Amino acid sequence: MIYIRVDNDTTAESLCYDTTQATLSVNLLPEFTLPESYMACINLNGTELVGPTVMEIDLPSSEYSFEWFDPAGNLAATTATHVPLMDGTYTAVATNLITGCQASATTVVDSSSPAEVEAVVTTDFFADQHIIEVTAVGTGDYEYQLDDGPWQTSNTFIGVSPGYHVVTVRDLNGCGIGTDQALVIDYPRFFTPNGDGYNDTWHIEGIQSRPLADIYIFDRYGKLLKQLSPLGDGWDGTYNGKLMPSTDYWFTITLDMLYGDDVSLIKTFKGHFSLKR
Repeated sequence: MIYIRVDNDTTAESLCYDTTQATLSVNLLPEFTLPESYMACINLNGTELVGPTVMEIDLPSSEYSFEWFDPAGNLAATTATHVPLMDGTYTAVATNLITGCQASATTVVDSSSPAEVEAVVTTDFFADQHIIEVTAVGTGDYEYQLDDGPWQTSNTFIGVSPGYHVVTVRDLNGCGIGTDQALVIDYPRFFTPNGDGYNDTWHIEGIQSRPLADIYIFDRYGKLLKQLSPLGDGWDGTYNGKLMPSTDYWFTITLDMLYGDDVSLIKTFKGHFSLKR
């Protein structure tokens, strides 16, 4: 309750006045808050949000009306909840249906995505130590796994064994995984053809992917003992049906090496390995 007096300042006397009283009603603004940010998953192409990311104004719809404005300033929804279709800054407005009092709050929708993965062997055939480097393209934060090994933050794997390997990249925000396969071509430094089912033949691991390769095995004096097919089972340690002694043997492999899109060169690799019984 307040009292009001009005005086007429145009008269010499201050006897001309009037009084009244008024009641002021104070209406509270709507009270609500939003998280500083929401995380939303975006598709692999980075063009649209996928999966439900629900933003909510925690006020009763029986007492308030609602408006959501997207990052472009467009009215996106008039409900207490809203599922965004893009990342960026959103503004929520709540209006009391009786008093007309309004309050607003802003929040940011951040996006993350699964990765488009490319795994590349960066070392030459038959290197002493093989390395796989992984490129992950996307908007997320990623960690990397080689086969069933531990997860790591580095995109480089060092000391990779010969053969096919699966590289998995996952988004730390839970927005999916991407995979790729890499092939390390190398040869075992020894084999043991003793019939126990382990290392009984010698072959170049991963060479099946190069079916036109020429592979030859020699003894230490240069005598040709065997020509291997890239698609075969390998050398069993015999020559003309006889067991060869435990010692070192040599091999050569000749194959096309692709450089660029249309240029290939014939290259020959040489190495040696041991036969152990």
